[in-house]
Amino acid sequence: MNAPHSLQPTLEFKRYSGVMDWLTTVDHKKIGMLYFWFCLTMGIVGGFLSGLIRVQLLTPGATLEAIQHARLTGEALRFNLFSENGHLFNQVMTMHASVMIFFVIIPAFAAFGNYLVPIMIGARDMAFPKMNALAFWLLIPAAILMFSSFLTVGGTAAAGWTSYPPLSTKFSAGPGQDMWVLGVHLAGLSSILGAINFICTVTNMRCPGMTWTRLPLFAWAAFITSLLQFTATPVLGAAVTMLLFDRNFGTTFLDPAKGGDPLLYQHIFWFYSHPAVYIMILPGFGAASHIFAAFSQKRVFGYLGMVLAIAGIGVIGYMVWAHHMFSVGMPTPLQVYFMYATFGIGIPTGIKVFSWLATMWGGRLIFPTAMKFMCGMLSLFVLGGIGGLILGLVPGDYSLHDTYFVVGHFHFTLVGGSVMLLFGMTYFWWPKMSGRMLNEKVGTLVFWLMFLGVFIAFFTMHISGMVGMARRIAVYHQHFAMLNHITTFGYLLAFLGSLIFFFQILLSYLKAPTAGDDPWQINDLQGGLEWATSSPPPVYNFAKVPPIPIVDQMPRH
Repeated sequence: MNAPHSLQPTLEFKRYSGVMDWLTTVDHKKIGMLYFWFCLTMGIVGGFLSGLIRVQLLTPGATLEAIQHARLTGEALRFNLFSENGHLFNQVMTMHASVMIFFVIIPAFAAFGNYLVPIMIGARDMAFPKMNALAFWLLIPAAILMFSSFLTVGGTAAAGWTSYPPLSTKFSAGPGQDMWVLGVHLAGLSSILGAINFICTVTNMRCPGMTWTRLPLFAWAAFITSLLQFTATPVLGAAVTMLLFDRNFGTTFLDPAKGGDPLLYQHIFWFYSHPAVYIMILPGFGAASHIFAAFSQKRVFGYLGMVLAIAGIGVIGYMVWAHHMFSVGMPTPLQVYFMYATFGIGIPTGIKVFSWLATMWGGRLIFPTAMKFMCGMLSLFVLGGIGGLILGLVPGDYSLHDTYFVVGHFHFTLVGGSVMLLFGMTYFWWPKMSGRMLNEKVGTLVFWLMFLGVFIAFFTMHISGMVGMARRIAVYHQHFAMLNHITTFGYLLAFLGSLIFFFQILLSYLKAPTAGDDPWQINDLQGGLEWATSSPPPVYNFAKVPPIPIVDQMPRH
């Protein structure tokens, strides 16, 4: 049953100003902006860490540890940045992945969800405003725990973002690994609280007339993603808790010498982490439908099919986790099942892709920056998906597992997919969120730097993997030098684009609000209500909830 909505705002609460207002706010829009700036800052930090990795791999010999050695000993610099055992390199690699997953991509979609979903469905706020604030503020101590672990004896976690035992139990003896686990716990608790809030908000707080069949696709995607977060994140908590107990309390869950099984950790970890891949992109798929529809000037093709495809990805995502583990000695029948299940998840993905293409077909297309990013995302994500099908073949995975082909595939889908989606969503909804239009010429420059950088860097990684370069190594044979030079060049293009984007957003606050209520002239093409209020919206969102557009009367072009 939908919650009742009064026609006039009746919010009564103690108001603060300045910094205290932001520190104590429970307004979903301000919390969304806190998420946004936190993720943007962490994105720059994570990008810097990836830059250190590229500096290390710029030459075949270890490069980072030489700088550290020269600084500590005063000797002349030998071009050898990390030591031969690559311990510092492993720490930087682990933290890069952890930051980008737990502090950038997952909470970045929460930023847009917090800001937009209540407005889209005609609600005043999230269902549990204080819990919503808590979900954000838990990310701060989580990040502090992880980064401060660099200062501990032995440094931070160095077993990769997967933290497989025995690397994470026997060879990461310092407290940094434990601090990483506790940081993951806090970030996971943040996700769970946020998921509960989205589920309750979409279920119970839709305005009158906002039925399930009229729910905007971004709200649908946020709802389905929240179901994944709520059910999958505790599984990750179980995996890292076993790790923590084995390291500190004498248990033997993962120690084969004492009856444990390290493969148990892998199964539990991937049972979370494969759905997590979709947690990191499903909201963007919903948003892409809005943007394709807006700039094709027609309704999205196959609304019901899109909803079922997003839900289907969520369900099948739980059934394919062990395709990450073909090389561990799994029984052949299980390998066959997971191979075919992996191919099966391509069906709902294909439905989405063809729905977007059909939306553009026959439309009156315009290409502002947001639309450019969506088209770029579509091409990069499809390429990444093809790589996933190759890895889904058992013989293909045997040949390519733990090579740079896997790294290239993963980044094509998450950077070429999720990050490009987040950029496009920002250019599309920033006028609504801030009241300020972003410069389209600068946006076009950012797009081309990002698109070319991502394609050059990660397509080249596919080639590196096919010719035999192993992942997670600090030094490599001279044979791979040119490929790594090209990858580093692609990284530089993408990082430059990210910096320009960061400063463009920052500098947008220097000009007065210029965006109207509906700057893209969308005319209810998507069924959401965010364009029916001011830019930015008032604290109560709507003085009076506008009528819900009747789908059959929405314009057809």
